Amino acid sequence: MERNLKKRETMHRLHAMGLEIFHAKGYYNTSLDDILKELSLSKGAFYHHFKSKEDYFISIIQNLIVQKVYALLVEPLNVNENPLHAIVDSLENALEPGKSNEMAYGFMLHDFMTEFNKRNTEISSYLKDILKVWEVNLVSVLKNGKIDGHIARHIDCEGVATYIIASYLGMRSLLSENNGRQLKYQYLQQLKHYFNSITERQVVA
Repeated sequence: MERNLKKRETMHRLHAMGLEIFHAKGYYNTSLDDILKELSLSKGAFYHHFKSKEDYFISIIQNLIVQKVYALLVEPLNVNENPLHAIVDSLENALEPGKSNEMAYGFMLHDFMTEFNKRNTEISSYLKDILKVWEVNLVSVLKNGKIDGHIARHIDCEGVATYIIASYLGMRSLLSENNGRQLKYQYLQQLKHYFNSITERQVVA
């Protein structure tokens, strides 16, 4: 029991530190020697846990990035109220920099998707699967919103989900280059106006 706990703690530390390293320098700009130095590991110890740098990064995706995305953008949608309010709140929190969200703005999924695009199909597939989980959950809560009368019946939930994801990822990129609260405020206000246009009642304030 204690041995398993220590192993989990060790793996969590390796994943957390690795995510910081890869996000700061980029996957392709980070060598195995960089990783070993930052983690204070020998090659033997590293290969005891992981087959390669790629295997290490995939492990980080599966054990940490998935959790971060879920906590920021999926879990907040599980509410018994107007889903549009929940979506706005989740995006606002995900775009907020702070001690609990130190890695730039929101999560780093978009950065990694851009880096691996057309360079590593296996890792790209893992990252796109995470985005798919968010999309599926968005569509689900939007459809429930239609059933509950919060969203107009004629609205295409899949199209709305695509718009939400695309606009958020675009905003994520802009904010990483321009640390402006005004930019974030304008985005959220326009998002609320859009949400008001897809409901039969003016409810998103």
